[in-house]
Amino acid sequence: MADETKAEVPKAPPTGANPAATPQHRQVPGGDAPATAAAAAATGARPAAPAAPAAAGAQAARPAAAPRPPAAPIPDLGGRTTTAAAASAKAPAAATAKTATRDPDDTSPLLTRRAWMGLAWGAFTAASAAALAATGRFMFPNVLNEPPQQFKAGFPNEYGMGVDERWKEKFGVWIVRTPDDLVAHASGFYAIISTCTHLGCTPNYLSAESKFKCPCHGSGFRLTGINFEGPAPRPLERARVVLADDGQILVDKSRKFQWELGQWTDPEAFLKA
Repeated sequence: MADETKAEVPKAPPTGANPAATPQHRQVPGGDAPATAAAAAATGARPAAPAAPAAAGAQAARPAAAPRPPAAPIPDLGGRTTTAAAASAKAPAAATAKTATRDPDDTSPLLTRRAWMGLAWGAFTAASAAALAATGRFMFPNVLNEPPQQFKAGFPNEYGMGVDERWKEKFGVWIVRTPDDLVAHASGFYAIISTCTHLGCTPNYLSAESKFKCPCHGSGFRLTGINFEGPAPRPLERARVVLADDGQILVDKSRKFQWELGQWTDPEAFLKA
């Protein structure tokens, strides 16, 4: 009887064994605390301290967590690309292609260096062509617009005394019929070239004042062509005037006669009539 009531001394666990790793020492949540204590006494381990009543009450009052909804199945996108993915995939490719066509040190935001060089060469070529065309036009002037140097001015009986202006606009000549010439001392015709001897302007005939007046700088010439006012340095020039084979007055501007050189005394500088 004494042997039965004698407390049984628990055996020590084997060396190297972890008492906490054995199934008897695992604490199951919500399990029986006395069973745990009895198991600890049987193994000779120190029983765990009972949880505080407040903690136990809080644990009992905590509601159970709601179950999570099942995860949506992942679609099979093998071999497919979305619009955003395609755009993001094309953007680096386009940027790479654009960068590949530009020089590494070209930072111009508008045109590449090759485009700028093409534009510059195009402008240079156009300017050179324009300059060459202007030079060619200067070297080959349009002489067809100039009036002929020789023309027939009609018959002598078609003219009255004084200055006739019918040939001024077309041929630049005044034909003057005088009863007594300054040099020849006879009646007849002489042709005055309507070009001012100052700077080449065209004088006007002022019948009220019986003179030729240059509108540019005010040079004045008498009906004989002699200068008497203004900056003109010498008289107006006369043109060759003779009778043609058909009896008409023939004026030739290619041959000129100057007063200061004594050429007005030439027989072809005055036509007697």
